[in-house]
Amino acid sequence: MSAMVSVPTVVRIAANVFKESVRDKVLYSIVLFAVIVIVASLLLGQLTAGQEVKIIKDLGLAAISLFGHFIAIFIGIGLVSKEVERRSIYALLAKPMSRTEFLVGKFFGLLSTLTVNVSVMTAALVAVLAVYGALTPVEMTKGWEAPATDPRIAIAAFLILVELAVVTAIAVFFSTFTSPVLAAAFTVGLVIAGQFSADLKNFEQVVESAPVAWGARALYYVLPNLAPFDVKSQVVHAQPIAPSYIGLTVGYGVLYVGALLTMASLFFSRRDFK
Repeated sequence: MSAMVSVPTVVRIAANVFKESVRDKVLYSIVLFAVIVIVASLLLGQLTAGQEVKIIKDLGLAAISLFGHFIAIFIGIGLVSKEVERRSIYALLAKPMSRTEFLVGKFFGLLSTLTVNVSVMTAALVAVLAVYGALTPVEMTKGWEAPATDPRIAIAAFLILVELAVVTAIAVFFSTFTSPVLAAAFTVGLVIAGQFSADLKNFEQVVESAPVAWGARALYYVLPNLAPFDVKSQVVHAQPIAPSYIGLTVGYGVLYVGALLTMASLFFSRRDFK
């Protein structure tokens, strides 16, 4: 990304994206549906005696991640293409702003929206768990591995948000040089691959071809490794999450986002809108 990025300009663009996203009824529908799923997990938990809290935490965090991905992908790919289709891109780029500032502002605008949405869904999950914990007899809560409102839930939600930042950057990257349909397909494919990219590291153990093994290892370093952002298992089973693990995972996410936005800026700066 260009070193000459005006922070006030980026903030203005981000604020406009946030306002547009807040006015978008699709976002409210997704968040409402996610909250309903979280509450429904409370009812489902009643079917698994002794595992209610674990089920609520697992399904709740899964809902936050799933619907967060929907927002990041399907709104992220439209951040650039929507302006191109409206022909408003010409008026925007005629203003005293660089294309890099335009992209970075769009990215942080959607990230702000995701932050609010993840916060709302996390608060709903914690509220459901708090009510359930308050209504559960003390004798039963003594058998739980962790309290209903385990602080690890906040850590899991934060790492989900960092993962969504990576997914948003992927969507923005593809939207700078291809159509919305292809950008959506590429982003979804890369996100799915990113969930299993860690398996590529040891691919030589299951194949005999050295070139294939080298190719798999190269893909491991290129593709986003999204698995470390998922700590639902640690939360559900009350396992410790080391601060060093959180720091390294967040650092990886920040570096990957920076690399993607840099490449997106290079592609976008060379794109001809005539």
